[in-house]
Amino acid sequence: MSAPLPTPARILQLATAGWLSQAVSATAELGVADALAAGPRTVDQIAEEIGAHAPTLYRLLRAGADIELFEERPHHVFALTELGDALRSDSPVSLRDFAIWTGLPAERAAWTELAAGVRTGSPVFERVHGASVWDHIRDHPHVLGVFDRAMTQTSRQIIGSIVAAYDFTDLRTLVDVGGGRGALLSAILAANPGLRGVLYDQPEVVAESGPVFKEAGVAERATAEGGSFFDAVPAGGDAYLLSNIIHDWDDEPSVRLLSKVRAVLPEHGRVLLVEAVLPTDRPALNVKLMDLDMLLLCGGRQRTEAEFAVLLADAGLRLNRVVPGGHCSVVEAVVA
Repeated sequence: MSAPLPTPARILQLATAGWLSQAVSATAELGVADALAAGPRTVDQIAEEIGAHAPTLYRLLRAGADIELFEERPHHVFALTELGDALRSDSPVSLRDFAIWTGLPAERAAWTELAAGVRTGSPVFERVHGASVWDHIRDHPHVLGVFDRAMTQTSRQIIGSIVAAYDFTDLRTLVDVGGGRGALLSAILAANPGLRGVLYDQPEVVAESGPVFKEAGVAERATAEGGSFFDAVPAGGDAYLLSNIIHDWDDEPSVRLLSKVRAVLPEHGRVLLVEAVLPTDRPALNVKLMDLDMLLLCGGRQRTEAEFAVLLADAGLRLNRVVPGGHCSVVEAVVA
């Protein structure tokens, strides 16, 4: 076992962790993993393919080798590792666009104002970029493309666990509120042949759901409706699914949204929140950092089970149970 780092060295390691994150993001943006997908190559070969300055690319790749994204071999040859494979755009476990997103000014510049966010308890994104995170993403097509793909990639990593963890078999109609293009809903429907689904999100988003439904083989049991969930949600479901929606909002707008769901929920109905629930009995640094990210970008937050119980009660609902599902859990609520 290696000796623990001296305190100053440990602080330096923590303080420069942002450099590490940016190196991963740059590696993803440059497409290095895609260039290595077919096998080991020299730095010069990689640089020619991705359009980079070879000597400088070597400086990035040797750092990447130290964090096990690559294996450095003699004569400046690099090979992709299992970890680095997740930065390939076509990998089944790809998080390439999420890595790119974390390095974009839209995301990274907001983090430079963390101290201000802590002082005020308010999001800083608009202060930094002059618009809300949603308006900024919408008005910058490149950022929108990266963000959409990043959210699709992160959603893909939780879908299997959620479908396996929660029993949907006794439901008839599931309404996915804010469900994007329908990836999670499609997976749930595919695993539950007796279930019908309604996808609800902004009109321009659900307009792209057709191919997703068709590929999953659920097009005959899935419909899509467009609208804003702060205005209303479709009636007719016996369960309402909100996957990583509530964490985007502070308590007041979250209660407003949940109240819209409660207004159409039958007495026997259920509300299913797919969220990374903050544990109170063990470390969970990734969720706690996500909580800070939500603060900075949009004023949202990650919540503990007790905090979900209070939030749901304010919307006329009662927390029934929390079903663990890997990184995310299903917070199940019923009519109070």
